[in-house]
Amino acid sequence: MWLRLPASIVLSCMLLSAQKAPFTADALLRIKRIADPQMSPDAKWVAFTVTTVDVEKNTRPRQVWIAPLAGGAPKQITTDGNSDSARWSPDSKQLAFVSTRGGSSQIWTMGPDGTNAKQVTRLASEASGVKWSPDGKNLIFVSEVYPSCNADDACNAAKIKAAEESKVKARTYTTLLYRHWNEWRGERRKHLMVVAPTGGEVRDLTPGFQYDVPPFSISGGDDYEISPDGKEVVYAANLDEDQALSTNWEIYTVPIEGGDAKKISTSPGADASPKYSPDGKWIAWRMQVRAGYESDRWRLVVFNRESSQISVLTENTDRHVTNFSWHPESKRIAITVDDRGRQNVQIVPVTGGGAKILLQGNSHIDDVQFSGDDKVLIYSEQSGSSPVEIFKAVKGGGGPVAITHLNDELLAHYSLRPLEEFTTTGAEGAQVSSFLLKPPAFDEKKKYPALMLIHGGPQGSWGESWTYRWNAQVFAAAGFVVVMPNPRGSTGYGTKFTDEINGDWGGRAYEDIMAVTDQVEKLPYVDASRIAAAGGSYGGYMVDWMLGHTDRFRALISHAGVYDLRSEAGATEELWFTNWENKGFPWEQPELYEKWSPSAYAKNFKTPTLVIHGELDFRVPFGQGLQLFTALQAQKIPSKLIVFPDEGHWVLKPQNSLYWYNSFIDWITEWTAKK
Repeated sequence: MWLRLPASIVLSCMLLSAQKAPFTADALLRIKRIADPQMSPDAKWVAFTVTTVDVEKNTRPRQVWIAPLAGGAPKQITTDGNSDSARWSPDSKQLAFVSTRGGSSQIWTMGPDGTNAKQVTRLASEASGVKWSPDGKNLIFVSEVYPSCNADDACNAAKIKAAEESKVKARTYTTLLYRHWNEWRGERRKHLMVVAPTGGEVRDLTPGFQYDVPPFSISGGDDYEISPDGKEVVYAANLDEDQALSTNWEIYTVPIEGGDAKKISTSPGADASPKYSPDGKWIAWRMQVRAGYESDRWRLVVFNRESSQISVLTENTDRHVTNFSWHPESKRIAITVDDRGRQNVQIVPVTGGGAKILLQGNSHIDDVQFSGDDKVLIYSEQSGSSPVEIFKAVKGGGGPVAITHLNDELLAHYSLRPLEEFTTTGAEGAQVSSFLLKPPAFDEKKKYPALMLIHGGPQGSWGESWTYRWNAQVFAAAGFVVVMPNPRGSTGYGTKFTDEINGDWGGRAYEDIMAVTDQVEKLPYVDASRIAAAGGSYGGYMVDWMLGHTDRFRALISHAGVYDLRSEAGATEELWFTNWENKGFPWEQPELYEKWSPSAYAKNFKTPTLVIHGELDFRVPFGQGLQLFTALQAQKIPSKLIVFPDEGHWVLKPQNSLYWYNSFIDWITEWTAKK
């Protein structure tokens, strides 16, 4: 059992000095972003991706790196194009990976040192998400094809060319979910494909499917895998006709040689992330039980392949199972659990029983992998004051040690402080947890302006994890005490606490946030007359709601916020979300939509507000921001509108990100200045 506490990866947090520089957005963009660690089967190496930012070229190049588990410096092994999804061959002698080095996204193989690279696919429909079969005979991957073509590359190429050359660019639809996230839907769909590692014939395992396999997931989880004997593939798919209203992902199996798929899941909610046990006797996946509720609690279930019996292993764990990894003996499963702003690792028996702590700390732990002989464990770890690095633990070898230090040298020059946690009594006596970050070179005798950050979701949370989009360290470096409350709706505090946001968007969550603000105002180092608030998505909704219900904030920032619930329901894409949260369509619940729509209280607006939106945001279409700005301007309230024509729900392009941070900080600094 790996019952031990991980080593801290907080870099210089408690060693602040006047010589250290404030951590600005420019510094944030210089961090090497580590992701997707993969231990080699022989437990000698870990491959991973590193994303860097090229501000001048306005790009975020991504490459494959490798690090020896025995110790030594990591090495970048790809340089051309963008590369990711590196997966080891069973004999540890090759890596399959996805690269754009040839001008399009295709599958390649290479040696562990990056040499002898060979292109495997040359598809007009391109390729992504490669995985190696345990017997070494096949690769599976995803390609976006025309369902009438399937794996016929000539057919796909002809249709792609015809679409590109057509002078008519009209989009025509007869069903919903005609656009998603930041893209308009075309005729192509993601299909699951198989090919030999040496290339050759490509076979479609989901021929004729009119729906994506796997389904769209912003979590980026793996939703397909090959059985240990290499004969079967398991995958998640949503085959419901009404894609805009259904969250009913199901789990299917299909022979790797092709044939009829078999559904093995039974839940009316989502089923995702299927993985075979090493001995091939079980398939485990994450399951939700409530249809149409994307934030329902994720449970871990196992499917006995011999008896077809499904067992829920975490029914008594009132927390989301966010990820999991099979133990090599196939008798236990390591799960990552979202708990009070942290993510720890527990281990559960496959036959049922209580979970035991495997790894925990004041941090976010993920990507747990065991070596085949159970002697080595690797994982990634991050916190609110340190980005992701990769760690290993050796059985009987003492505590965990970092095997990557890619950002140590950079971060040693900057003041990064640890997050502090406090609790507040919120609505109906509930205990509301918040995280607080003090400015660099903090002086308890001074009075600082405060910034309340409101998270999105609404089923999300702030905590001990690193972020590049709403980085509290950057805001604190601008001179603010940053407060991140986790009000009603937040995850990691139990199902009841999360569910209490449903149909109550401006109710208990608003009261919780106001109670936290009351407590912050009383802090001896906070200037109660200089408090601002900002939020994105649901957080933007809450800012819009605040506009009509309080004038206690000096300034507000609404990013991608929902302003008018009626028009949002008619223009957003994932209708299951608004239907669940508002208990139906506007014509079914007119009173509820009117009650909780910030637009209904526009006459009460008084606070200076910065409105930010992306034109490619189909989750909260940018008309929501335009309506808000119109209401502010028409009432002569100080306000500013920033629209990014090339961004969606998130601002991702490097130069746009810098502009976003600078505009954000300029606005709250201007309005919270001492007068």
